[in-house]
Amino acid sequence: MTTRGENAARRRLRYRSDSELELDLSWFGATDVGHRRDTNQDSFVTIAPVFAVADGMGGHSAGEVASAAVVRRIAELGGSKQVTDADLDAVLADAVEDIELDAGDTELGAGTTVTGVFLSTEDEPTWRVFNIGDSRVYQYFKGALSQITVDHSVVQHLIDTGAITPEEAETHPHANVITRAVGFGEAAVPDYTSLALIAGQRLLICSDGLTKELTDVGIQHFLATCETAEEAASMLVKQALDNSGRDNVTVIVIDVHAVGDVVDTGLVEAPGLNTDDFDDTSTSSKKRSGDEEE
Repeated sequence: MTTRGENAARRRLRYRSDSELELDLSWFGATDVGHRRDTNQDSFVTIAPVFAVADGMGGHSAGEVASAAVVRRIAELGGSKQVTDADLDAVLADAVEDIELDAGDTELGAGTTVTGVFLSTEDEPTWRVFNIGDSRVYQYFKGALSQITVDHSVVQHLIDTGAITPEEAETHPHANVITRAVGFGEAAVPDYTSLALIAGQRLLICSDGLTKELTDVGIQHFLATCETAEEAASMLVKQALDNSGRDNVTVIVIDVHAVGDVVDTGLVEAPGLNTDDFDDTSTSSKKRSGDEEE
């Protein structure tokens, strides 16, 4: 497990070096090895304007090497005034070379997922969201949870083609097989999407150690009811461990307090949510036992 940056912070940032627009952000990153793994092969980076989670895979410590390589390279973009898709592509290409040098001769090879966000160079306040593999980015805003990334996995492909339902995917024999990764000697090809950056927004970046254990309903419950990024991240990890903790679990929660003239908006609001409605917070049926890749 490797981390880069302050796992807990609140900062006022310029949106871009040539912009008068200011942002007021707070964030918190948390990780745990879980109950069934000997090592934590997840890594994360929280150095504005870049935030990312990587979930390594491979025999022995190869996954830890792979996720650490990606996080170290992405951390090079931290503190930058502007980050572009090309910048991220370049550091991921460097990470592939690092992984090959450090763990390329392992029997199973080495690779990692990666997902995260960085501040865009677009004129309007925008997050740039990226992902490779099945780690995810979610947005919680005005009482609604949205999954922003699309998994690169066998079961996601089957869902997209109508071959199986999302419910069937949870117990599918290939539920743990991803179709894209950083490493294994292949080019890293992230998907990118833009997401409006809005005051009152809460973002979640997570490894699948969280989504194995909590449904979207459960995730929404904690994002809605926890007052701070720290509380939300800590409670999500705790609930994943309480539910089973079958895998390493890593989360970053980012709160957008203000955009423009920095005026504290207070807590992220959660209108229209009744905690009595949330009685299904686990996904105990999702089968990943025996998975040695993540």
